[in-house]
Amino acid sequence: MDHFLDMDDEFLQLESAAYVLLSVPYDGTSTFVKGADKGPQAILDASDSLELYDIQYDIDASKAGVYTDHHEYDLSTPEAMVKSVYGRVSHFLDMGKRVAMVGGEHSVSVGAIRAMSERFPDLTVLQIDAHADLRDEYHGSPYNHACVMRRAQECARVVQVGIRSVCEEEQCNIVPENIFYAHNIVGRTGWEDEVVERLTGNVYISFDLDGLDPSILPATGTPLPGGLQWYPTLNLLEKVFRARRVVGFDVVELCPQEGNVVSDVLAASLVYKMMGMMK
Repeated sequence: MDHFLDMDDEFLQLESAAYVLLSVPYDGTSTFVKGADKGPQAILDASDSLELYDIQYDIDASKAGVYTDHHEYDLSTPEAMVKSVYGRVSHFLDMGKRVAMVGGEHSVSVGAIRAMSERFPDLTVLQIDAHADLRDEYHGSPYNHACVMRRAQECARVVQVGIRSVCEEEQCNIVPENIFYAHNIVGRTGWEDEVVERLTGNVYISFDLDGLDPSILPATGTPLPGGLQWYPTLNLLEKVFRARRVVGFDVVELCPQEGNVVSDVLAASLVYKMMGMMK
């Protein structure tokens, strides 16, 4: 499938579409399970199984139009990829589109975050993730997937949710009031409202799928136990979309598993639900 969702042609056209979904099949710096470059296509393929009407939110977001962009990015180096994504996101923002992106490993988010921060003042990046991703450099590159949120901190506030893996080097880059460790929020009520309080008016959501528990999404490059569950995650997202202006989002780090499409469908469902929440 070459486009997101099984829609009539009239809803697929760039000129009339409210949403643009960028597909960035990059997996150049991942360090454990490879295959995130296959994630975007798996999400597109799985989206064919989704109903266009969302009974939970009583909305058919597809009627606003969703254009799936298959730009050929420069994936030769992490630096080139970041620059290439930055340019493409900037292009669609200039057109007034609501921009979402599917990866690919998490490093694809850097270019998008930079483009968003230039257009939306006082931006917060809401990161949902198992890992802090706050290294200054990893394996010789400041644009490694383990450095994404360190780069984001250079142009925006970062609020981190679901974190359960932090190396010693990253400790000095953590902002304690802006990090919600998985072990501190499990079984507790009201933490979602605390997250919202940390956000500024404009929010970009960067959703690394390993933030979810591997019991519901096993197909990711660096899975860790103790992650978020489906409905609590949607509850958080609902609160964020209602209380703040979400200017864009990405869903990254799907590593498809042959013969098991459960994770692919979850990722596609997440993308579509976030589109439906986006105003």
